[in-house]
Amino acid sequence: MKKIVIACGLVLAGSAYAKLPAPAATPEAQAKAAETAARTAWSGKVEAYQLCQAQDRVAARYRASATAAGKQLPPAPAGSCADPGPFAYTPPDQKPIEAAGAHSPPGTASSPPSTQQPAAAANPTPKQ
Repeated sequence: MKKIVIACGLVLAGSAYAKLPAPAATPEAQAKAAETAARTAWSGKVEAYQLCQAQDRVAARYRASATAAGKQLPPAPAGSCADPGPFAYTPPDQKPIEAAGAHSPPGTASSPPSTQQPAAAANPTPKQ
């Protein structure tokens, strides 16, 4: 009996945990995710570069064996492999809070909206 209750409790706890929202991303986590995305894009470029080099080696070997056999081949297209270079990530500059747009627009900040009308007249409370 106790085993069934424990099993049911674990199932309910797992379903409750699955419904919880993901934790909010911190700026450090967002920066780490951006760096990981940049590294993934760079590794894709490296893989494409290595594939291009391998294809060039295979084509060169084929051309050498074909010319040795006396076959006439059309000239090879001049494709070049672009070396992606070493990985270099520069994080975007952090804007100060004033420049991030977290405050009121400049017009509202320099001359706040004001009226001659009292707040009670502008926003009357509804009667209950």
